[in-house]
Amino acid sequence: MNDHAPHADSAALQAAGRRVLEIERDAVAELLPRVDASFAQACLLMLRCNGRVVVTGMGKSGHIGNKIAATLASTGTPSFFVHPGEASHGDLGMITRQDVVIAISNSGETAEILTILPLIKRMGAPLIAMTGRPGSTLASSAEVHLDVSVAQEACPHNLAPTASTTATLAMGDALAVALLEARGFTQEDFARSHPGGALGRRLLLKISDLMHTGARIPKVGPQATLSEALLEMTRKGLGMTAIVDAQDQVLGIFTDGDLRRVIDNGLDVRRVKIAEVMTKGGRSIGAEQLAVEAVNLMDKHKITVLTVQDAQRHVLGVIHMHDLLRAGVV
Repeated sequence: MNDHAPHADSAALQAAGRRVLEIERDAVAELLPRVDASFAQACLLMLRCNGRVVVTGMGKSGHIGNKIAATLASTGTPSFFVHPGEASHGDLGMITRQDVVIAISNSGETAEILTILPLIKRMGAPLIAMTGRPGSTLASSAEVHLDVSVAQEACPHNLAPTASTTATLAMGDALAVALLEARGFTQEDFARSHPGGALGRRLLLKISDLMHTGARIPKVGPQATLSEALLEMTRKGLGMTAIVDAQDQVLGIFTDGDLRRVIDNGLDVRRVKIAEVMTKGGRSIGAEQLAVEAVNLMDKHKITVLTVQDAQRHVLGVIHMHDLLRAGVV
């Protein structure tokens, strides 16, 4: 342990943390009346945009701008971040007259942004400013100004951007979600832009992507003995078998759980017919349903396997909880 490290007791640290959260909570609450006609106008500019929403900002505002651009892009509003310092050295070519620019500056006087401001205006790209000073150069130059000013920073010296960056980020989230709802952006749309994540797997994978098909489906006819059915279950390794008629229509299923009940009843596995001990019908799901629906169905009925059937009850496949676990759906 460093003997020269500053000392602080637990109570003081907790009090400081709570004070920060209270200040930032109040800063966000003060934004509510500012979600007004200007907010709606900013949304309309972005909804009508034929290009991209380009977000720019320096320092901490730049970090917040990066997050806002990422949130917009993942919720249906194509967007990217441009560093204002790099913009004046060539990256301004990334912006076109078809785009909408969101410029973020707490002071509204950030030099790097003001340097490229005339070029953005000459280009004709609509400008939305997010500042803490409605009378600033940036605010007065924009088509729309969103006031993200705060009464105080959470920093005790009122210097480090804390409450102001939280307020700006919250306003950016409000814009993104308002646009999401206006576009009718769905869960499936969101998943398409996150195909590598757990959410994408949950929302995009269908039963047909995961089910066992063809020769891997455990199935026997109704005249098979229980012993023959157990051999089929062992070969296919899914802890169950479907019982099907000559047209491959499902009559019922037999699972490990059913086997325990048969043994408890003292039945002869070599003589009894599977049709006599099967669970008639059984739980099933459609091939085009989402994999997450299989999870919900299994949870609801406390089972681990489902037959996959078409509308005429023909067996198309089998899906097991292990398949869902391997795919990351669970």
